[in-house]
Amino acid sequence: MSVNILDRVAAGKADKSDVLIVCHKKEAGHGVKVTVKSSVRAFFGKHIESLVARKINELQITDILVEVDDNGALDFAILARLEAALIKMGHNVTKPLLDDACFDHFNPDFSRLRRSRLYIPGNNPDLIINAGLFGADSLILDLEDSVAPEQKFDTRFMIRNILTCKNNFLGASERIVRINPLSCEYGLADLEMIVPARPDIILIPKCETADDIIKIEKIVAKLEQSHGIPKQILFMPLIETARGVINAYKIATASKRSVALCFGAEDFTRDIGCERTRDGKETFSARCSIVYAAKAAGIEAIDTVFSDIEDSEGLRKSTVEAQSIGFCGKGLIHPGQIRIVHEVFAPTTEQIQYANRVMQAIEDAKSRGLGVIALGSKMIDAPVVERARKTLELAAKMGIDTAKKEVR
Repeated sequence: MSVNILDRVAAGKADKSDVLIVCHKKEAGHGVKVTVKSSVRAFFGKHIESLVARKINELQITDILVEVDDNGALDFAILARLEAALIKMGHNVTKPLLDDACFDHFNPDFSRLRRSRLYIPGNNPDLIINAGLFGADSLILDLEDSVAPEQKFDTRFMIRNILTCKNNFLGASERIVRINPLSCEYGLADLEMIVPARPDIILIPKCETADDIIKIEKIVAKLEQSHGIPKQILFMPLIETARGVINAYKIATASKRSVALCFGAEDFTRDIGCERTRDGKETFSARCSIVYAAKAAGIEAIDTVFSDIEDSEGLRKSTVEAQSIGFCGKGLIHPGQIRIVHEVFAPTTEQIQYANRVMQAIEDAKSRGLGVIALGSKMIDAPVVERARKTLELAAKMGIDTAKKEVR
């Protein structure tokens, strides 16, 4: 069966740490030619040319001109752009061009810290390769709002390659991918590309009903089975509309894969027809509703982003409020926001010391055979004990030393 090969296609961008690859169909007998323009040509020009030519030859593609406009891209990015271009051109690429996929970092975990979830545009390799240095609890490789429609196809290959690359550019951070909704033309293709790459979590945007989660779970389960994925990929539903807020508990309980409910204020305020303000009063009741739904479902609640990266005071105030109403973390759009968020969500020295006194009082009462537990003049009941236990567990997770009060 003949395949229609396009005359010219392009993939990628000539931005920092990225590459623009343009493929031209040539007449029979032309053979394979690769030209390289690169900011690092003196050091890596031959390597880039050899890498691209080798992959073209492995695919048994003939009569093609590949123009490479490189600005310091690493191999995983070059191969992501090349693969996208060849597929768009019409060539049959049946397996990833990136050799020896590595899944050593796949570690879906319900119990890990999620104070900070940093959004990284999935089409920006310059940010991606440094993301593991930032120290965020979770990194969200984004396929949705930060990626223009015409770039979504190319971006899938970039995110897949960063997830499966042997080089661990994402560090110890949890690996999350925000897909596009199934209701649009991109969502299913996102899942088909991303699930085999084994992210820890899929962030599901624009969730409005339990059915949104159920549909995705069926697709993910089938893909996990067909690709032999040994552990279940987890879910984070993102609620961004009034309808989603009303259905928050049903969304939270739709799948046992869900680890947290997340709130998105930008789309929510647009949906209800109001402006988003610095103090966030217009979203307060919705945020509380999401916390209640998440807690009732036995999962975490994670607050929206604070969008002014220059306003540290506003970020701290917003985070303090989020922590006070029951959120366990916050979405972030800049690495500079991580420190403040981690500070706010850390138990104070006073809270830790009080929790230790509560637990010691319990031990003392048990050793003396007392059924009633007191700390000073106050009786200690079950909720106080549970709060103390959670405080100490949180402190341990954060690596906080009670005496030195250090936060990692």
